[in-house]
Amino acid sequence: MCPSAPAVRTRPVRLRTLPSVTPPTARSRRARPAEAAGPRERDFEGVRLHVVTGKGGTGKTTVAAALALALADQGRRTLLCEVEDRQGIAQLFDVPPLPYGERSVAVGPWGGHVDALAVEAQAALLEYLDLFYRLGRAGRLLEKTGAVDFATTIAPGLRDVLLTGKVYEAVRRMRKPHTRGARPTPVYDTVVLDAPPTGRISRFLNVNTEVSGLARVGPIHNQAASIMRLMQSPQTVVHLVTLLEEMPVQETLDGVRELHAAKLGVGGIIVNQVRDGLLPARSLTLAGKGKLDADVLRSGLVAAGLVKPADTASPRATGMVEGLLSEATAHSRRLALQKRERAELDTAGPPVYELSYLSGGVDLGGLYALARQMRDQGLA
Repeated sequence: MCPSAPAVRTRPVRLRTLPSVTPPTARSRRARPAEAAGPRERDFEGVRLHVVTGKGGTGKTTVAAALALALADQGRRTLLCEVEDRQGIAQLFDVPPLPYGERSVAVGPWGGHVDALAVEAQAALLEYLDLFYRLGRAGRLLEKTGAVDFATTIAPGLRDVLLTGKVYEAVRRMRKPHTRGARPTPVYDTVVLDAPPTGRISRFLNVNTEVSGLARVGPIHNQAASIMRLMQSPQTVVHLVTLLEEMPVQETLDGVRELHAAKLGVGGIIVNQVRDGLLPARSLTLAGKGKLDADVLRSGLVAAGLVKPADTASPRATGMVEGLLSEATAHSRRLALQKRERAELDTAGPPVYELSYLSGGVDLGGLYALARQMRDQGLA
């Protein structure tokens, strides 16, 4: 809908290549060996727009960034967009706040490139007014008087059209061929959208309905219809990010139903922060019942050199044993919750992918590790 903004280019952040990380085995998606011969299969080959949503706190921005890296393959260019004015992408890639214009933020582990864009409603509206009404400086005057902010505040449907319209433009933007007779090629092979949370995603993407009361004819209506054709086409899928906890899983299941009702394509359910079992199966069972042997733990502390044999009954040793028993019980119950909630997700229909819990937090290396897990499971 809007003309492409001049891209602000900086030196790409070159990240070191990390060893492949094997994700936990999933029932609906199994990791393929990294050394398998032949080209790697992708579950969503041909998709141009990957929309990533999820309940707040599930890590959807992290997942969207890792997905963009995973899709950046052998010269392919991916655009990572955000629309919530949080500058989450800049923080993840450790770059200055993103301007309203594409900026190169990373080189993918497989040789592609990732650009990023923070879509801002007011700037998008000014582009829109200049494109369709040739307002130019008059549009800037509207911004100074507060009219632009007023328009996007009282008409949330218009705001969503502007935000999704910029993403729509990026998906459809073509590069002119260098040779005569050749066909134009897309500027971006794929676009990843870090979208609003699950509770608002259907309304955000269903711009045709939202704008129907605002404009029944004219450029805004026509643009909304064009956006909806892309959103409901096979070129677009919506991925839902969740944790293996009751509220995020329930919101994910509700989100799948709402997306189907809106005739929007559902991609995969991406389970973030999956924890592996750290104890043998029998010990996990005993821990869940609060029946782990405290004496065995004391012996283990002595064997590890953390407690002297003569001090096993000391307050310090007793405190360490009680802390370990408490942690083991919590860990066992957490894994039991994961198993129960995962069974719920398996009934939803879309393929389920799992990303490991990063105990050290999410940094650039962690994003690369998550990207490799996505590739190993066929998500990208």
